[in-house]
Amino acid sequence: MNIIALIKQVPDTAQLSKTVDGLKLLGEGSPRIVNPWDEYSLETAIQLKEAHGGKVTAICIGKPEATEALKTGLAMGADEAILISDPAMENSDTLTTARILVEAIKKMGDFDIIIGGRSAIDGNSAATAVQVAALLDISQISYVAELNADPNTQTISAVRLLEGGRESVNSKLPAVITVVKEINEPRYPSFIGIRKAAKATIPTWGVADLGLDASQVGPAGSQAHWPEVNLPPVREAQVEIIEGAPEEAAKTLADRLVAEKVI
Repeated sequence: MNIIALIKQVPDTAQLSKTVDGLKLLGEGSPRIVNPWDEYSLETAIQLKEAHGGKVTAICIGKPEATEALKTGLAMGADEAILISDPAMENSDTLTTARILVEAIKKMGDFDIIIGGRSAIDGNSAATAVQVAALLDISQISYVAELNADPNTQTISAVRLLEGGRESVNSKLPAVITVVKEINEPRYPSFIGIRKAAKATIPTWGVADLGLDASQVGPAGSQAHWPEVNLPPVREAQVEIIEGAPEEAAKTLADRLVAEKVI
């Protein structure tokens, strides 16, 4: 099977609580990691390869430093990695990002399945993979918690984890899926994998390599724009400790909540 894993390098949001101005971590020079949801998509792709043969190619749109995210994918077990990077692509919206990915996928050639995480923790739109499927005119299955593939019949069966329960679906390949954390437990990169990734040469494709024009990407090719990003305002809070026996404290609390029209 030819499997494509979509990954993204995102700010390390775990660091946000360690600074007064967490917004600075979203800017230049902030710590970057592989989007946590994409670790599950990488693991899913690698498991499919191990079960059915073939290869896994990880692709990522980002700045040159995003090669570190791709090296993580190689260290985990991906066979190839491609960085899509061009200053003209910066600040693309999700649809423009999807168009860029589609051109890269077409340049790569035939594929069976494209796998992404449920969303990226920075934008959290969960839209790009859906738009990739729409532009390629192939099936898309989201929130996949279980997956089985049959290369002989070129079909997959999946269980979707939804708010109201689980849904079983089937699809012909090629297809795009997005996975949730219940699907597996991502492996740690092996020592051999880390050495392989460190020596790997990762090709970089720009606008011209994909047959695109600068006017089709970035802000020029996007319909959604983010002129300014701000942290939410700080809200003042007061804490009151209700003392006394448990029964009395519970009654006092209930009376106070009723008085404040909370309940």
